[in-house]
Amino acid sequence: MNGIKQHINQVFVIVLSLIFMIGCDDNTTSLQLGGDTWLKSLKIDDFQGIIDNSNKTVVIEVPVSYNTEAMKITAMEISEGAEASMKVGDVVNFSFPQTIKVTNGDAFLEYTVTVKHEEAKISSFKLNGSYEGIIDEENHSILVRVPTSVNITSLIPTIETTNNATVSPASGQAVDFTAPVTFTVTYNSASSQYVVTVEKSDSPLAVYVGLATSVNELNPEEKEAAQWLLDNIPNSEYLSFDDVLADRVDLSGCKVMWWHLHIDGGIDTEDKFDAAITQSAKLSVSKMRDFYQNGGSLLLTRFATFYAAKLGVTNDGKIPNNCWGGIETSSETTEGPWSFLVTEGQENHPLYSGVTTASASGKYEVYTCDAGYKITNSTAQWHIGTDWGDYPDLNTWTTNHGAASLGNGGDGAVVVWEYPSSTTSGRVLCIGSGCYDWYADGVDVSRDQYHGNVATLTKNAIEYLMDQSKN
Repeated sequence: MNGIKQHINQVFVIVLSLIFMIGCDDNTTSLQLGGDTWLKSLKIDDFQGIIDNSNKTVVIEVPVSYNTEAMKITAMEISEGAEASMKVGDVVNFSFPQTIKVTNGDAFLEYTVTVKHEEAKISSFKLNGSYEGIIDEENHSILVRVPTSVNITSLIPTIETTNNATVSPASGQAVDFTAPVTFTVTYNSASSQYVVTVEKSDSPLAVYVGLATSVNELNPEEKEAAQWLLDNIPNSEYLSFDDVLADRVDLSGCKVMWWHLHIDGGIDTEDKFDAAITQSAKLSVSKMRDFYQNGGSLLLTRFATFYAAKLGVTNDGKIPNNCWGGIETSSETTEGPWSFLVTEGQENHPLYSGVTTASASGKYEVYTCDAGYKITNSTAQWHIGTDWGDYPDLNTWTTNHGAASLGNGGDGAVVVWEYPSSTTSGRVLCIGSGCYDWYADGVDVSRDQYHGNVATLTKNAIEYLMDQSKN
């Protein structure tokens, strides 16, 4: 019995010791064995810091062009009896956040000190409470789309800016937007100008939808595709998924929405797809599905083909089962022409009008680039075969997945396919071939004898989907 009591006492002492150690390490709790450890005030180069004791942060604002690489601590007040890891007179590089540790006995607190330059930016711009502007911070421009019925000679902007900034013309003041208007934002030493353009537009016929706010912010592959659409398809627009989610553009008359998604290095699972796209793209699924179910058609190319399963147009809910891709800046240089085969029986499909050529074997091929082209070979295809995967043959894939093969990779893999329309829905056409490529890093594609087929193929797809649309 005495042995048991002794053992219990030993355990009790150990537990108390652990509690004591944890209490010492957890310095943000009420168990502080020394005195107070507060940072009460801080000045750097005589600029006063704003202290947030809840989050243990200090923010100091300096003029726009101020050099923050060698700043002197000119004043500091801490709790009585405490010591700080920095002291008055210290010269520190505050071009990045620094930590000041305040210690008092066995207790301490760490404050993150951030020196930021004053800024004057527009963070949100809306007209008449309904039409939200697309802010291009890099070019200091704002685009607002409004219906053609709106009188743009007297629109009232609602403007949000960075802290304490003022803007002119002022928020709430009616403005004539017949021509672009310059808004000036100021705060102390900071000043910015934004050119606001109001574009009158009713429902476009075709839309390129992307993850970026504007075409200019897309990656080179996507930007090349989107710009081609705007330059070659009448009454077409670029929309971000933010635009789609916020209903910024009337899509009631839109017939085709196109999404061409490039991911450097490729993706091969639905989880990676979800991680690569924006929250707005995820939340827009219901709106895109409504567009399709109400008669609109979709063109999904490269890794955007994964979206078909999200929209519920597949029978089995599966994404392409054989996917990969390279990196744009270190892409592969082709040693000869690249092409994919037209699925037997689909030679007269409108998609291939003017782009197919007969090969020596008698099979129809679509050539998309010649030797010397730099390509990522980004592929989202369906492996067909008994060796692995869910589809031992093409008939099984067609039945189980619910699509029709339009093009293959020569080994039986499906690289171009479409989902049929219903009595009310539009049609979905997918191109996942690695040959389908818009941008070649450092290569003049205008000299490539086959690359024009990419544009022809896309134009055919859009015109075909417009014909199939019920909008």
